[in-house]
Amino acid sequence: MSRWEPNTVERLQDAAMTLFHERGYSDVTVADIAGRAGLTKRTFFNHFADKREVLFAGSNALEEQVERYILESEAELPAIDIAISALTSAGQTLSNYSEVARLRQDVIASSPELHERSLIKMASLSQVIAAALVARDRHSTEATLVADSAVTVFGTAYAEWVDSPASAFPDLMNKVLTDLKTAIGAASPAARLQQRE
Repeated sequence: MSRWEPNTVERLQDAAMTLFHERGYSDVTVADIAGRAGLTKRTFFNHFADKREVLFAGSNALEEQVERYILESEAELPAIDIAISALTSAGQTLSNYSEVARLRQDVIASSPELHERSLIKMASLSQVIAAALVARDRHSTEATLVADSAVTVFGTAYAEWVDSPASAFPDLMNKVLTDLKTAIGAASPAARLQQRE
């Protein structure tokens, strides 16, 4: 094997996804992935900390893109609009990966370990959003509420998009945000008082 291989990360990801679907996540080793890709274990570990990270390889880039968007956005916009716009913008590239996204979600759903890792990644994304909003002079409580809500919208829209990849991701983000606002409005004390009258 040569010292440098083109498309190494993509080859490892493709090999991992294929093996995870053939054997199940828990029955695949790093050596299996590297071997299927025609690479060594050492090469694998040059790119990924462990086999879980193959499925979450883009999460750091996503966080950086969202953070940059928030920090460069117009300050007078409502925080929720900034966060949703940042996540929608970051999600625009999803249409290029609909089949991979569906396969990835199937693998994650099959493993409690991966589901937990997915939740950790989403919590990390929420923390990045909250910190960026605080850096934009938003109060920390507002920033946390907005970040958690925006990530919930993103996760829900993503799951809907995986089930229906023909739908435009920005449309799903808007739909889920509207659903969230409706649910919150219906649960508010003022709304409950109006229902009693």
